[in-house]
Amino acid sequence: MADTGNTTARRNAHAPTVISLGQVWVDIMMAVDELPKAGEFTACTNTTPTVDGVFRMMLAARRMGAPVEHAGIVGEGPWAALVRRAYEESGITHTGPTRLDADTGFRLVVNDSHGGKTFIATYGAESQGNETSFDTVDPQPGDVVHLSGNSLMDHTAAGIDGFVRRIAGDPDARDYRVVLNPTNSLHLVNDRLLEDLVLARPIWSCNRQAAYKLADRLGVAMDEVPLTVGGTFDNEMRALCDDLGTALRAPLVVRAGSRGAWVRLPGGEVTHVEGFPTKAVHTRSAGTCHTGVLCAMLAQGQSLVEATRVANAASSLAIEHSRNGIPVPPFRDEVVTLLDSVDPAPLQR
Repeated sequence: MADTGNTTARRNAHAPTVISLGQVWVDIMMAVDELPKAGEFTACTNTTPTVDGVFRMMLAARRMGAPVEHAGIVGEGPWAALVRRAYEESGITHTGPTRLDADTGFRLVVNDSHGGKTFIATYGAESQGNETSFDTVDPQPGDVVHLSGNSLMDHTAAGIDGFVRRIAGDPDARDYRVVLNPTNSLHLVNDRLLEDLVLARPIWSCNRQAAYKLADRLGVAMDEVPLTVGGTFDNEMRALCDDLGTALRAPLVVRAGSRGAWVRLPGGEVTHVEGFPTKAVHTRSAGTCHTGVLCAMLAQGQSLVEATRVANAASSLAIEHSRNGIPVPPFRDEVVTLLDSVDPAPLQR
């Protein structure tokens, strides 16, 4: 007979954790004056390797004080060693599979002097999952499971599908949360997986472009937006969030940069959560930082609206802290200070 007393005690002692099923790889940032034509040569002025994918999402959650686990696949080799070193330095625990026969993948990211970016990817262990890849993921009460759009378009998608089919049902009956941030490449996600994701009814967190693509894939009829002086964008976002949220029958967060985000709970009104304007000195979105902080706040018991407010503040700071064009997630104290300067909140340091 199982020792239910000890099992209950272990679950009660569990610290709510952010668990990401997303993919992590290495980006090699290369700066050039001009992108060479076929057959030509150029030299880069700067080369910077950085761990990317969902790493910055996990780092953002960890810096807000949440325990973080990566349940995705990591390989074995020099690139995987770089990933593991970043985990060790950041306090992130890898609990997912390790592939001994393949290294983690990498991308060459070539930035030219005109602001253009060119990507050349080599997929590695992170993309070589199967339907059993996440069978051992067992969320505990209070946990937040993160699903990333970059895991929905290759072999690992079968594992994501297996996981969401296992948890499908009434989300109110789950004692943990599931957060999904889709990408702008939703047209590459197969119909069955998209249907299973919708049936699982996670919290959807996406930018405006991804929200429109999701609405298009689902055949959502958008209401006509009234034209008003200075308020057309707000009306558009409110209508998008309301129409898409109604179709999903799930919580929805739609981000809009410095304007903040629009939040809709099932059957409820749309709430605009103001952003924190900042000087745009980055070349990449701070969306991964926003998602990571959102997950951390949910794991710490905040409501979705309050978690979004904190994530908006953290994203603004991440852009200010941009390094080599990449937003850098802030630490909790910095976020609390920014929030307190605008409107004192019950968020503890």
